[in-house]
Amino acid sequence: MGAAFFYHLTRRSLAETLAKLLEKSLANGWRVQVRGRDLAGLEALDQALWLRPEESFLPHGMAGGAHDADQPVLLGTGAELSNGACCIMAVQGAEVSAEEVAALERVCILFDGEDAEAVARARNQWKALTGAGARAQYWSEESGRWEKKAES
Repeated sequence: MGAAFFYHLTRRSLAETLAKLLEKSLANGWRVQVRGRDLAGLEALDQALWLRPEESFLPHGMAGGAHDADQPVLLGTGAELSNGACCIMAVQGAEVSAEEVAALERVCILFDGEDAEAVARARNQWKALTGAGARAQYWSEESGRWEKKAES
């Protein structure tokens, strides 16, 4: 049974935080789906991941290609886990269900702490997921380092 980890971004960019979480996920042997709601925003993340230094290369691709099943990290807007992902990184307020949280190793929900709408959406997701019985943790980087602030 998995858990949902909420990451309240206040100091680092989405691309930077996502890259660190992807590194850790791949080190655990997990395949990852980065699920967003806006294709243009996902394409910007795709570019940011490609522009990382060569020694920190993260193999990934955009969903909809001929080799989706081969991608360790797949960015897309759909709910299908076509790369066999056991971890979802939800960005841009993308929805995840309590059933997905239960079935996967981990669900990470990353949201911009400077965006009131994103914070409200994350609060609603927390209530919906925990209300449905999903385990969840809330992490904040407000102090300059990641700290667990809440757990259900």
